[in-house]
Amino acid sequence: MLQIDALPAFSDNYIWLLQDTTHKRCAVVDPGDAAPVLAWLARHPDWTLSDILVTHHHFDHVGGVAQLHGHTNAKVWGPALEDIPARQVALNDNDQIEILGLKFDVLLVPGHTLGHIAYYHADPSAPLLLCGDTLFAAGCGRLFEGTPEQMHLSLSRLAALPGHTGVYCTHEYTLSNLRFAQAVEPNNPDIAARVTQVTEWRAEGRISLPSTIALELLTNPFLRVNETSVKEKADEWNSRDNDSPGAVFASLRSWKDKF
Repeated sequence: MLQIDALPAFSDNYIWLLQDTTHKRCAVVDPGDAAPVLAWLARHPDWTLSDILVTHHHFDHVGGVAQLHGHTNAKVWGPALEDIPARQVALNDNDQIEILGLKFDVLLVPGHTLGHIAYYHADPSAPLLLCGDTLFAAGCGRLFEGTPEQMHLSLSRLAALPGHTGVYCTHEYTLSNLRFAQAVEPNNPDIAARVTQVTEWRAEGRISLPSTIALELLTNPFLRVNETSVKEKADEWNSRDNDSPGAVFASLRSWKDKF
């Protein structure tokens, strides 16, 4: 049985802890800091860290990898197209791997970085997506290396996953992303309802994740570039007719960068 918890790191990162409760073994995703993981392992001395999954090379996602690998000898998986500390298995698009007895598909999703990957577990009843900094709750990552067209295609690929897929991204950006979503779609009732809910959660000290693909399709402007109202706002922002979904995305991303 798989249990997933978030280990907070830095100011707004989450290190996802995947736990095989039957065999008391676990895996972590994007451990930018080793300390929260080592602290959890110290509190659970009968558990074994078997795997470290990395989505991309940014320091807040890989800073603790080498230390954890040295301490636990956990296997390090990461994108083939990026330089990942202590990586043992280089992963390419459409690879399939097994973690904690579960199969994960590797999806290349460039945009935030050029070699960024996501991990997708296609369980019929509870699929899950470990998407790093590509898809956020109500938002998406900045384009540090890729083009708007690359990111739009990457997000379109993730948006096509089953609606009940759990979305496990790695930052607590939801409220700020929702403020932008409301600027794009001020009359969207799903966004308004989500703002209310997430505001309550954060006031109670609860995290806003995971999301789902279905919820993102209702409230994430970067997945809603085919909506007429979203296109109109994008056109208004950059004073042009954005004549393709990719162009609408590029306008929205430019707007969000300055929001």
